[in-house]
This record gives sequence, C-alpha cells and structure tokens, in this order.
Amino acid sequence: MIRPSGLSPGAGNKGAVGVATMLTTMSTSLHHRAVEHLGARIVGGALPTGHVMLAEQLEDELKVSRSVVREAVRVLQSLGLVETIKRVGIRVLPAHRWNPFDPLVIRWRLAGEGRGAQLRSLAELRSAVEPAAAELAAQNAPEKLRRELVDISLAMRDAGHAGDMAGFLELDIRFHALVLSGSGNEMFANLIGQVTETLTGRTVHGLMPTHPEEAALQWHMDVARAIADGDGEKAREAASNIMRETIADLSPSWEDQPRVFIPVDRG
Repeated sequence: MIRPSGLSPGAGNKGAVGVATMLTTMSTSLHHRAVEHLGARIVGGALPTGHVMLAEQLEDELKVSRSVVREAVRVLQSLGLVETIKRVGIRVLPAHRWNPFDPLVIRWRLAGEGRGAQLRSLAELRSAVEPAAAELAAQNAPEKLRRELVDISLAMRDAGHAGDMAGFLELDIRFHALVLSGSGNEMFANLIGQVTETLTGRTVHGLMPTHPEEAALQWHMDVARAIADGDGEKAREAASNIMRETIADLSPSWEDQPRVFIPVDRG
C-alpha cells in the first residue's frame, strides 16, 4: 500500500479520528449555544408564551444546521419549555409547564427578572429538605462521608476567613451535596443539581458576602460534627439555622415578587 509521504501506519486513521472528534465537539458546542440562547430567551420572557418559531427561521437566526436546531428543540421539549405542532411550528409553553427542578431552568431564572422569586422557591425547598437530610445523614451516612464533611467544614472556615470565595463556593457545593447524599434518600440526593445552581447563582449574581458570616461558618461545622457524632437532633437544628440565615439574607430580593400558583389538574 502506498502511503502519503511522512505518514506512519495508522496515521490516516488517527487523522480521521481527530477530524471526527473535532466535528463532534463543534456540533456539541453549537447545540449547547442553541439551547442556551433559546432557553434563556424563553425563561427571560423575550419569547413569550404562545410564540411560534419555525425551524428554518432558527437555522438562519442561530447560524446552525437543521440537525442542531432539532436537537436543541428536543432538549427544550424535555424541560417543558416548548412543544412542536405539525404544520404550525415550535410553540413556547407557559411557565407552569416548565420543569422547575431542572438545573438549566433554575440557572436561566436566576439570570432574569424573576431571580427573587426563584431564590425564594429554592430557599423554601432547601429549608424543608436539608434539615431532614442532615438528621438522616447523622443516622445513616458512611464513616468516610462523615469524616469528609468535617474536613470540608474546616476548609470552608479557612476559605471564608481568607475571602477566597471561589474556593469557598466549591467547598460549599461539596458540603451540601454530601449532606443530601449522606441521608441515604435517593430523592434528596437528586436535589444536588438544584442546590449547586442556587449556590453558584448567588455567587455569580453578587448575592454572597465577600466574607461569610462567622455564625454561618460555625453552623456548617456544627452540622458536620453532629453528623460525625451520629446526633440527628443537633444536625437538624444546625442545618435549620443555616437555612433561616439564608432566608433572612435573601428575603429583600423577593419582597415584591409574586408567588407562583400552579394549576391543579382535576382530571
């Protein structure tokens, strides 16, 4: 077999694999951008309920292929943001049809005018779940997880004192993920993505102090120590303290934001 000059055996295959990888990455990037662009506009209200889009129009607007548009629309459909209607187009659905637990929807809401209402819903959800998760973790968590929680709470204290907010955020996300996971309740553990978006959104949008409150740092250490000691009552109490402080800090952001009442299907 005659090979092009300078190519070793298998080099042609490697080149083909490289091109395929590059094209896959490019397609994924375009798909991600299309989802972000459309999702943020729908959640932000730029594309209101009932608005109809055509696939060919989206191709021109986003400068992407039909397959990228199709995949992006599938993602938006899975989130409850749109529906496709034959011979009509892609129609934007009302907010009560969206999946409020999906981290993407949460991220887009936190970036828009409804940030306060989204923070309120998330804070109230966390205040109901996390104290219970902390109590269950004290009863059920594996020993390794208990030790890691204590280590992370101490690292959070150090990062907070140093004003290292990027490091603190990473540790804070890990801390609350471990509490939820340590509960041994898979439904609690599946809220990790929502809590991650909440904590990240607070930091990104300037809703976290440059130095965390000393009391909050202590409460995180109290939660960790109570879980490590198997004291469910103290773990619940300390986690409740964290959430009460969180609600007190954030409540000014939602004072004028209306609550959302989802229609109940009487079937």
